[in-house]
Amino acid sequence: MVHALSEIHRVLRPGGSLIDLRPVDDRWSIEVNSKGGIQQTGRMIDYPKGLEDDAASERAMSQAEVNGWFTREEMASFPLYYSWDTPKEMEDYITEEWENENALEESTKTLTRSTWASAGPDARPRVRLTMSIARWNKI
Repeated sequence: MVHALSEIHRVLRPGGSLIDLRPVDDRWSIEVNSKGGIQQTGRMIDYPKGLEDDAASERAMSQAEVNGWFTREEMASFPLYYSWDTPKEMEDYITEEWENENALEESTKTLTRSTWASAGPDARPRVRLTMSIARWNKI
């Protein structure tokens, strides 16, 4: 990733900005959202690979700063929601798309299914991710 940041630094105009936007693993909340409210049913399991990717990204950005390429101007975090019509769709998506980074415990799957079934016809399962956004200016 440091090589990519070097290339970005090379082509970015002086004073230009790099926006670093990415999800950060932190045992994302599993929820059922309906007119009756939001009910948390568990949390994701963070696998080492996802945590290692987060750490590698942080190291690369720190190295870019040490190299004098960029300086961090602003940083914040915010929630981003992935939602599905059914718990089965959510489980399938997590298994297929996040298989090496995150997973669900069986107890979370069971509680999400039962909460969804009793929450009413508008209920939707969702995952609340934590997104990180930072603006880095080229030095």
